[in-house]
This record gives sequence, C-alpha cells and structure tokens, in this order.
Amino acid sequence: MTDINLLQPATESNASSPDIVWHEHAVNRESREKLHGHQGAVIWFTGLSGSGKSSVAGALEQALHQLEVSTYLLDGDNVRHGLSRDLGFSDDDRIENIRRVGEVAKLMQDAGLLVLTAFISPHRHERQMVRELLPEGRFIEVFVDTPLAVCEQRDPKGLYKKARAGEIKNFTGISSVYESPEQPEIHLNGEQLVTNLVAQMLDVLRHHAIIKP
Repeated sequence: MTDINLLQPATESNASSPDIVWHEHAVNRESREKLHGHQGAVIWFTGLSGSGKSSVAGALEQALHQLEVSTYLLDGDNVRHGLSRDLGFSDDDRIENIRRVGEVAKLMQDAGLLVLTAFISPHRHERQMVRELLPEGRFIEVFVDTPLAVCEQRDPKGLYKKARAGEIKNFTGISSVYESPEQPEIHLNGEQLVTNLVAQMLDVLRHHAIIKP
C-alpha cells in the first residue's frame, strides 16, 4: 500500500531541516552537456487547450531526435497518469502540478537533457516559479498564441463543449483565466502549420547556441 504522506509536497519545515543536505557530485551539468554535445534547457510551451502546444512540442522532439539531441517530452496528460495522479484541478492542485513538473524538469536539465513541456500553465506566477528554479538562460518560454475561437473549433478532446455545457468546472479560457506571457522567449502563431513552427523553434535554439548550428 502506498504511504499517502509520500505524495504530499515538502513543507518549509522538512525542506529546511538541518538533516537534509544538498550533495554536490563529481559529475556536474557541464560534463553531462559535453557528453550530450549540447546544452541542457527547459522549453516550456504554454497556451490554451487546443492551441497546438502538444503537437508542436511532439514534432519538435522528433526533429531534435533526428539531429541526435537528447530530449524528453513532459506532457500534461501523461504526468497526470503518474507524478500528479493524486491531484485534481483546483487552483491549488494546478499550482502543485506545475511545481512538481518544474522540479522534475530541473533535474532533467541538470542531466544535460533538452526538456520539452506542454502544459496550459495558465498563471504567470506559476511559469515564473519554474523559471526561478533554473539557471539563467535555461528556461525558454514558448507562447503558442492561438485565438480562443480557433481552439474551441479544434476541440480535439471535446473539452470546450463540455465546459460550455457546465460539465467541466474551472476550464481555462471559459470559466478560468489564462494569463498570456508578457515577454516570452518565443512567440508562435498557433494558426500556422506545425512544420513552420518547428522550423522557427530550431532557428531560435541554434541562434542561442542551445543546439549546434
């Protein structure tokens, strides 16, 4: 039986306990990046449900894999099946979900991976929270900017229809707010072809020396 206490976030008291000490290891991020041949970073896709986040992130990971870049894609639904299976969709649970994802992405980035995430992450303070976990320049916020009407027309999971019918509460864009990024590193037009958006992403990653030219 799973101990429910293991699923609870660390409190300030146990996180700052003198019995818990951060250990520096002989193999560091720089040495891991040298092995991979590229920088470790977190590419954080944000946007409304149906904006195209997952599609672009998935296509970008395929393109990076072909370039022999070491990646891992953290998808919102997949995380809910495991890491955050105990969480609901209240504001507090959503914040905790993003906190957990941020901590996992931080570890993967430290391992020298290029981590892609596809989460609505509707609040600016949530995204800022993750940004502050990472070294300077290693958090790349990507805003997939797609009008609500277009997202609702796509509605790949039928979620907007359910939200309009009142079957889903606190649905982002309908009954819950989405705060657009004010200064994202990358601003994508979600109405463009996925292939075009992936090409734009690769150009930016090369320009910032995240991956090799």
